[in-house]
Amino acid sequence: MQGTKQETTTAHKIKPENILLALDIGTEFVKAVIAEKTSDDNLNIIGVAKEHQSMGNMYAGAIADIQAVVSTCEKALSRAEEMAGVVSRTCVVGIAGELIKGNTRTVRYKRKDSNKPISDNEMQQIIQKVQDKAGEQARQEIALETDNPEVEVRLINSAIVSLSIDGYKVSNPIGFKGSDLMIQFYTAFAPLVHISAIEKVCAELNLDLLAVAVEPFAVCRACLGNELDSNFSAIVMDIGGGTTDIAVVDDGGVEGTKMFGIGGRSFTHQIATKTGLDYDTAEAIKLQIGGVSLDQLTLRHREETVAEAEHRNEIQTILSTPERSRKINKAIADNIEVWLGGVTVALEDFPLVEALPTKILLCGGGAGLSALQEELATSDWYTDLPFSRRPLVHLLDDVDIPGIENSTEENLDYSFITAFGLLRVAIDTLAGTDEPTGLRAKLAKLLQN
Repeated sequence: MQGTKQETTTAHKIKPENILLALDIGTEFVKAVIAEKTSDDNLNIIGVAKEHQSMGNMYAGAIADIQAVVSTCEKALSRAEEMAGVVSRTCVVGIAGELIKGNTRTVRYKRKDSNKPISDNEMQQIIQKVQDKAGEQARQEIALETDNPEVEVRLINSAIVSLSIDGYKVSNPIGFKGSDLMIQFYTAFAPLVHISAIEKVCAELNLDLLAVAVEPFAVCRACLGNELDSNFSAIVMDIGGGTTDIAVVDDGGVEGTKMFGIGGRSFTHQIATKTGLDYDTAEAIKLQIGGVSLDQLTLRHREETVAEAEHRNEIQTILSTPERSRKINKAIADNIEVWLGGVTVALEDFPLVEALPTKILLCGGGAGLSALQEELATSDWYTDLPFSRRPLVHLLDDVDIPGIENSTEENLDYSFITAFGLLRVAIDTLAGTDEPTGLRAKLAKLLQN
């Protein structure tokens, strides 16, 4: 089945420059997704793989052991390339962690000559000033949190949220006259040490690093697809193994990104602590409760081994024991309460004038926990936040992402949405040399760092 479909996919001889690789280096898994960029800037997924990370590879969403992460990435990449039948060198990598600072700021710029049309050069100077100011603020915040006044930061992503001239909203400022320019501008910065680790991993894998993208920003790009001027509004929550990354999108623009250090692994640790079970058994129980199958974990369709069957039976026995089942449910409920506290604090930090979007989109491996979805959708956690009504919660899947076609036999669920977004960032970055239409596309070249 899979071989036949893959032969059909690669028979037209994909051009090397159209092959893109997304490397989602997560706390729990490394995911490698290879896609072909089509003529209409859509994406055709032709190779996927995921490989489990060892416990010490990552810390709070950031790389902690470069060589170990390289080894894990190599395994995932080899399997994805084998499936795709092609080798990819052009790569975009995601970055997450509590020290990533992504904010949207509103900047007013008074022009000296209101009768002179705005030029590319002038816009570039304005954007540079905004980026410099935002970078210094991010550096100060990270320096305070790390107690390191010499910390260096680097710009990761930047994007225009909205722009107006003399109170008149425009889709592209170039050529307009006016005196008062107001820009809402999203920027994200990360410590240089984190970026250097990603660059080292890519160098070891012989990959050409096209871009590094803040993961919740990438997820937003996945949801927008090619419609960069859409009115899409939502709260995106990417729940990984070590962190939860949140982005707020309003009217197609990213209002900001926040991250905190509670993810899927904290649920596993809670279960292990409350029940006295080992970590691996606690993880298997969490996945069983969340409805995650063995095939979803491995992306390899194969027969269950005797050892795996025995382990599954052991899990069923544990879950059917009333006392242990009660402790497991209590551990999950307690951790959800702490997690919701983190969500509340993160959302309170968004300086929005109007109400928060009432659509919440979940992705990432940790989003599969059904108890978490239910609590988010039914409890009163949202009442002290600026929501106009109870938000609707939706678990993202590949069918929710525009401009993506899956030509593999694999089920690409909510845990792959970040990788889709990274591929979309790759297209954005490559488009900087073209002359596309729309505000964010037209200014892509100016916004590249």
